[in-house]
Amino acid sequence: MMAGALVAAVLGIASTDAAECPRKDALGTSRILSVDAKTYPRIGLKSFPQTLPLANHEVVLTFDDGPNPPTTSKVLAALAQECVRATFFLIGLHASQHPDMVKRIAREGHTIGHHTFSHPFMARIPFDKARSEIDRGIAADETALHGVSTTTPSTPFFRFPYFEGTQAQLDLLQSRGIVVFGADLWASDWNEMTPEQELKLVTERLAAAGKGIILFHDPKARTAAIMPAFLRYLRENGFRVVHVVAAGAPQKSADSR
Repeated sequence: MMAGALVAAVLGIASTDAAECPRKDALGTSRILSVDAKTYPRIGLKSFPQTLPLANHEVVLTFDDGPNPPTTSKVLAALAQECVRATFFLIGLHASQHPDMVKRIAREGHTIGHHTFSHPFMARIPFDKARSEIDRGIAADETALHGVSTTTPSTPFFRFPYFEGTQAQLDLLQSRGIVVFGADLWASDWNEMTPEQELKLVTERLAAAGKGIILFHDPKARTAAIMPAFLRYLRENGFRVVHVVAAGAPQKSADSR
């Protein structure tokens, strides 16, 4: 832990040890990284040259496109069972349809990021429309979460649909202090496959990479189905989960559920 904290301090990312999980056999959340957008405006090696300074066998779990109550609730239950914290990049339209689920995600200690309002191909639409998608998505998420419509995100994290954005859009987000997340590896759960095939694919990719920001989609039934087994794989193979929060955000211990 001390080595991780040293790396974080050198690179401008604060870290704190998460409190011990009350279930002694659970995976748990090993530490919290507080990300400064000025230091890390864009992260994820699938899209950018830079990523989070994770140690070997450290992972950040991220979920896109929710909330979708039937599947998101199963993902949340699996995370809670293992005392694990993740980041959910919400589609604003879905957040506006399911505000109670948005509140639950936050209440259970997870980070809420933003993923536009309607999930368009951002690089294929005019800049003004893209900016509107960003702002409408943030406003919908914030309304669901806090009851206040604002385009200033309480957690300034954003992920482009399809990892596709223009330089002008990237510059806009950077000027607003919003961290753009890519990923280091993904489960490819948008492709048709069985849960068993997805579990095999993502664990093999993780074993090869050794660490990284992992992308899942919580509306996918196959992802919800594998989550308990995937978290068990992490625990049995010595992986540690890192929870990413925005710089300056209040931090909760891993067992405050």
